[in-house]
Amino acid sequence: MKRISMGLCGVLLACGNALLPVAYAADPAPGPLGSIERAKAGRAVELLDAAVAFLKRNGPATAFESFNNPKGSFVDGPYYVFVVGPDGYMHANGGTQVPLAGRYVMELRDAAGKPLVRDLLAAAAEKSVGSIEYRWVNPDSHRIENKVSLYSKVDSYVVSVGYYSPRSTQREAQALLDRAVSYVKEVGQEKAFVAFNNPQSGFSHDDQYVFAVGLADGKYHANGDTPQLNGMDVRGLRDAAGSPLFEYMLAVAKNSGNGTVEHKWRNPATNAVETKHTLVQRVGDMMLGVGYYTK
Repeated sequence: MKRISMGLCGVLLACGNALLPVAYAADPAPGPLGSIERAKAGRAVELLDAAVAFLKRNGPATAFESFNNPKGSFVDGPYYVFVVGPDGYMHANGGTQVPLAGRYVMELRDAAGKPLVRDLLAAAAEKSVGSIEYRWVNPDSHRIENKVSLYSKVDSYVVSVGYYSPRSTQREAQALLDRAVSYVKEVGQEKAFVAFNNPQSGFSHDDQYVFAVGLADGKYHANGDTPQLNGMDVRGLRDAAGSPLFEYMLAVAKNSGNGTVEHKWRNPATNAVETKHTLVQRVGDMMLGVGYYTK
């Protein structure tokens, strides 16, 4: 499989002066049908801001009691507030770890063995507002996933709210692409594209989706992330680093049949611009693509 790294290609950098359509390449607006959750970090920020304000207004005793209430306003599905003191004690925890509240947790580690509380306190000692990343069980999926916890220091307490940021693997991306290719061959382009554009069809989840671009017209015929972009000519589109990624994708599909192109793109699950590896494959007069993100 042919692989092109956009970041290492000098020819692309030479083309970097062309206008970057930021609204598309870096941060497209969410579509009305988007089941891909783009607000994970936003919801965590809202809950953290509310918790900090509540703690400042009502004091530790009242605030911790509210944070520990699993049916209260500071628990919203996988989003909950937890508070750690500099002495290593967990003063509040509204998640499935409620029994940790009031306990010494300095040695608490994540699923990968990372010293979670020590890292959180060390980060808060350097910056009063920030975030840490670790591996934790998602109570909704019951799987160990990547988690980002945003924190804010209030007096000596570190108040935190986390959100899960699942990352699909190269193997999962390839499996989805293979399934999409088989589906096009089975039902035809028209029916397949309807499915690819429908976030409920199973061809879009978390940070993965299928897109289709015509080899001749260079236009989106399907886009599981933002279906409203269908019909747009992508040949002049540049990524967040200014590289004409679709020109390279189309060249790979036409010349090699399949391959991988690395570029900078917005992750629909985290809403952040990250390194993306897009696997492309030619199917008749179309190029199908599925990507996965790395940092």
